[in-house]
Amino acid sequence: MKNQAEIIKHISDKELLINLYATQLIMFIIALFTSWLIAGDIFAIFNVFQLRGDHLLIGLIFGIGIVTFELFLSRILPSSWFDDGGINKRVFSSRHPLHIVLLSAIVAISEEVLFRGVIQSYAGLWVASILFTLIHFRYLANRFLFIFTILLSISLGVLFELTGNLLTVIVAHFIIDCLLGLHIRYFDNKH
Repeated sequence: MKNQAEIIKHISDKELLINLYATQLIMFIIALFTSWLIAGDIFAIFNVFQLRGDHLLIGLIFGIGIVTFELFLSRILPSSWFDDGGINKRVFSSRHPLHIVLLSAIVAISEEVLFRGVIQSYAGLWVASILFTLIHFRYLANRFLFIFTILLSISLGVLFELTGNLLTVIVAHFIIDCLLGLHIRYFDNKH
């Protein structure tokens, strides 16, 4: 964590955001390209989008449940267990709330389209969950965050399996990132 924390200290907020947005764009392009390679259609991944109120509600409730659970854990466990090297704090602590909403939406869409829409649809839950965890490499050095991320990824994957709806997991992921980002912004939590 110290190496990553040192790197974070030496890059500007603008550079951090550029890296974040670039990473999300790359993931989205990889998802579209992989969809084209596997299914012969760049938009095949969007066949698992369904605008259903009940599925959106499930995603909302799931996301709120995860946030509630994580905030509960942050109250009873040592703060070091939530240390990601300061990245989340740097990303969210001084952002305008609407920027947090935008960031959360972009991250949720790009990551879920790639990991659930493409990887899980074609390679399965376990491959998608492992790759999802590895892409969040900043959590690999922290055993608790690593395990939490794996369990979260598996849970999102199961949610996708149960609903068959990519929009459900996008909503859940968005709620998780957005609410935790707003919590960091307004309450300076120990994440």
